[in-house]
Amino acid sequence: MQIDILGMGSRHGLTSFEQYAIVGVLVVAFISLIYAWLLRGTVLKKDKGSKKMQEVWDAIRVGANSYLSRQLKTILPAVGILFVALFLSVYVVKPSAEAIEEFPNNTLLAISLGRAVAFVFGAVFSLIVGQLGMRMAIQASVRSASAAKRSFNEALSIAYYAGTITGMLTDGLGLLGGTIIFIIFGKAAPDALLGFGFGGTLIALFMRVGGGIYTKAADVGADLVGKVEKDIPEDDPRNAAVIADLVGDNVGDCAGMAADIFESYETTIVSALILGLSLYSRDGSLTWIVYPLIIRGVGVISSILGTFTVPIWEKFPIKFMRSHDAEGSMFRSYEVSSVFTIAMSFIVATQYAHNWRLAALTTIGVALAVAFNPLTSAFTSTKSEAVKEVVNSTKTGPATTILSGLSLGMESTVFALIAIVIAFLGALFIYGGKDPLGTLSSENLIYVLYGVALVGIGMLSHTGNNVAMDSFGPISDNANGIGEMAWHDLEDDETKKARQIMADLDAVGNTTKAITKGVAIASAVIAAVSLFSSFITDIGKVQANLNMPVLTGINVADTRVFIGLLLGGALPWLFSSLSIRAVTRAAGRIVEEVRRQFRIPGIMEGTVKPDYAEVVGISTSSAQKELIPLATIAILMPLFIGISLNVEALGGFLAGVILSGQLLAVFMANAGGAWDNAKKMVEDEPRNIAANTGKGSERHKAAVVGDTVGDPLKDTAGPALNPMIKVVNLISLLAAPVIVSYQGATVVRIVVAAALLAAIIWAFSMSKKPAKIG
Repeated sequence: MQIDILGMGSRHGLTSFEQYAIVGVLVVAFISLIYAWLLRGTVLKKDKGSKKMQEVWDAIRVGANSYLSRQLKTILPAVGILFVALFLSVYVVKPSAEAIEEFPNNTLLAISLGRAVAFVFGAVFSLIVGQLGMRMAIQASVRSASAAKRSFNEALSIAYYAGTITGMLTDGLGLLGGTIIFIIFGKAAPDALLGFGFGGTLIALFMRVGGGIYTKAADVGADLVGKVEKDIPEDDPRNAAVIADLVGDNVGDCAGMAADIFESYETTIVSALILGLSLYSRDGSLTWIVYPLIIRGVGVISSILGTFTVPIWEKFPIKFMRSHDAEGSMFRSYEVSSVFTIAMSFIVATQYAHNWRLAALTTIGVALAVAFNPLTSAFTSTKSEAVKEVVNSTKTGPATTILSGLSLGMESTVFALIAIVIAFLGALFIYGGKDPLGTLSSENLIYVLYGVALVGIGMLSHTGNNVAMDSFGPISDNANGIGEMAWHDLEDDETKKARQIMADLDAVGNTTKAITKGVAIASAVIAAVSLFSSFITDIGKVQANLNMPVLTGINVADTRVFIGLLLGGALPWLFSSLSIRAVTRAAGRIVEEVRRQFRIPGIMEGTVKPDYAEVVGISTSSAQKELIPLATIAILMPLFIGISLNVEALGGFLAGVILSGQLLAVFMANAGGAWDNAKKMVEDEPRNIAANTGKGSERHKAAVVGDTVGDPLKDTAGPALNPMIKVVNLISLLAAPVIVSYQGATVVRIVVAAALLAAIIWAFSMSKKPAKIG
């Protein structure tokens, strides 16, 4: 008997099993949110430590909340303007056949309102993930520091479970939003999902760039004056920038990365559903659309199972499977999630879709995500030979330290790209026909691109694990900082042991952050390649409706395309340059303020408390000021290229952004991570100035310089490229049909292109203005 749940059978044509499956996915989304709530209770029950620890924690909490409140005021006007733009964009072009089928009456109103409202929900969900995740991280850091005096496992569990809360929010809200949109819009869901994905992407760009500038300006300022000039320890309470540094870990790494991975999660499902719809139009099977949603639900259950097992590995009954360090425990838990996802994907693919290829592609995606664990660890972990080489280079000064880190980062990005290429080859061999390396037919090509999208679905099926591993980094870093500030005058054995536990967790956090950044940028590349096909398909539909020659591909021999390719390849470098310059300017202001405060009698002696709020205020205002020009360039540049040089050039532009952005982002993330852990390894050595070892030695100063250079690379410029790539792709996908529709309106195009160019020049000039110091 055919059922009809919420009209999914009568309106969308889903079978009974498919309707139950979609409802099941919806239930899983709520389970994810409930799991997050339960973990929240577990974390909040833990002890917050001494009064001094709570004073430091409260200063961090107030500073972070103040920053996010100010950032929200910066973001809201942009959200309002783009809501109107997205609502009106649908009226310019003829609606798709699927939209007409789903909404035969008032098609334009339904789709335009759906896209605009979905954009707002995507932005709101991204904000919720970022803000709640950050607040939970702040709550956990002081509790993890307190737990370090009791046991390693308890400190690890608190930090990891707090990160898991953010991961489950990402999973739950992402799955909830995408599934509800599919239930309402059915085969027209991609039209609305574009808005949902763009909302998440825009917020991620704002939070990632703004938070990155904040955190690294404070970090660089604190390190240069405190460690290098004054030879005092990291997170010393006499340093006026130390609270701003700890606040920055939360607003940059927690809030920014959570929003970043949320939009990656959404963008991959958008690309899979758009390409699945193209396959549905060929064979009439909704399997292509429903399967990715089911796997997303499976991935949430996998993440819950995996994250739950992290604390058990220290005392696991089977000896050879035990792990006595945080990194090993997290990797084993990731493998638990991977095995479950792969097994379930084969069951779903063979029993429901009757197509083993879907499971094989999902497995490739899971394997790619798993591969990034040892691949990134090999270049950033304190156990790796590569990082030990950087440590060794500190013997000959800052120059060789920087050179060894640069070469390490360059090598690592090549191997990351090779891993992505192997995944693409997997999709090519599975769906490429008899001669996958020969000329692909148009039919095989769409299947291959769908396969690439499924690789992205598999890769981010463990988003809960990924976000937990990423948030673990700043939580353990903050816990270490709180401990350093609160225990700086304690030298008992219990405190020494707690310090070492927090230092070890902090070092592992650097590696896990680098891993998740690699996963995030790889998923951005995969989603971008999938969306690239949607870009060409959407343009072709509009051109056919206007009786224009239909675009079937991008020809690099076309001069316009090659110009677009060159400009696209240049954009990540410009964006990174401006990001690092923004950190430099903001850090310069902080350095001057910290130096000024050190000249105040009593600060160095510890009898006068520094004015932490002043530095927090400088970081906050600088980050917001620098944020607007960067976001403006990312949003307007693809529009200018498309309007001035046509959509063919825009296609080349997207290809250039994808390749250049991936190589540059991984290089910066891994080089910075290696420098950071090399510094920690030097700091862990016994302090002996005569032997040039430990804190205060010349080797330590060289390592600090390397770490200071790497900070804006790994935590500002590199991570910001991920949302930038997806903003550029989604803007292009949304704007391309409109650009084609006005291709013959030369005067309108010239006027609009001139206005866009003027805005880009304004943004660039604003980003180049010299800092006002003093």
